[in-house]
Amino acid sequence: MRLILMGPPGAGKGTQAKFVAEHFGIPAISTGDIFRANVSEGTELGLEAKRYMDAGEYVPDEVTNHMVRNRIDEQDAEPGFLLDGYPRTLAQVEELDGMIRFTGHRLDSVVVLTVDEDEIVARLLQRAQVEGRADDTEDVIRRRQEIYAEQTEPLIGVYRDRGILVEVDGMGEVSDVTQRIFDALDQIAQS
Repeated sequence: MRLILMGPPGAGKGTQAKFVAEHFGIPAISTGDIFRANVSEGTELGLEAKRYMDAGEYVPDEVTNHMVRNRIDEQDAEPGFLLDGYPRTLAQVEELDGMIRFTGHRLDSVVVLTVDEDEIVARLLQRAQVEGRADDTEDVIRRRQEIYAEQTEPLIGVYRDRGILVEVDGMGEVSDVTQRIFDALDQIAQS
């Protein structure tokens, strides 16, 4: 099973990715984790990514694509994978298509967690208090939501047009959301 998990910041992607990956016996691959691993290992790509991250800038597609390609080429990703945080741009969608096509496989599904914006703001403000994130103010959180909507809508449209998009209500208890994801993916697997 080859999956992408999408949703706005605070929708619960990281939490759900662990459960979904475990359920299907595939690795959950987060671009944030890949960046941190490459930086801590001092790889050439990690050092390049660190320059951008230290400056507070997005890591360019070329570097991100290379890291993702390397990660999905690892042995544990042979039976499949779940991507969290990638792709983020139309160019990355095209790059991922090429990576998967090269392996002779296809993308099975793209799951989008939908969550009420005010609920996300409340979640992230609470997380900011618990984790002491002074930079997570309501204005900053709402701006991140706007950026997500601007950048992600085109990707959602691409996957909807391909017939592999599944929208799942991300509101409620974690276990309820997990079950809704499993139910949606089971329906796809049976069709």
